[in-house]
Amino acid sequence: MIVRRLGGDRGSVVAEFAVAFPAVALVLLFGVGALAAGARNVRLQDAAADAARVVARGEPTEAAGRVVSAAVAGASAAVERTGDLVCVTATAPAGIAAVTISARSCALAGGL
Repeated sequence: MIVRRLGGDRGSVVAEFAVAFPAVALVLLFGVGALAAGARNVRLQDAAADAARVVARGEPTEAAGRVVSAAVAGASAAVERTGDLVCVTATAPAGIAAVTISARSCALAGGL
């Protein structure tokens, strides 16, 4: 004869899944956000280098802002001249939380 126990293991897998799924989803979400922020930082660094070269060749400083904002949406640029160097600091929101990323690049003024 088969005797059923009250309150057996029936449904325990569903309960464990319901507890674990939000935690796993949150970790995956933060992981994807961190990868996206890293990729955005690489694009921002490249844009800062391009903007520094453009301004060093003699373009107006507004050109740096156009180059950076064209490469990374929502980015801004600040140009600083130090001796023979033209440095561009680009900043943009990382896309996760309230984190801001920045990149700085310099080029020799008058260079080609």
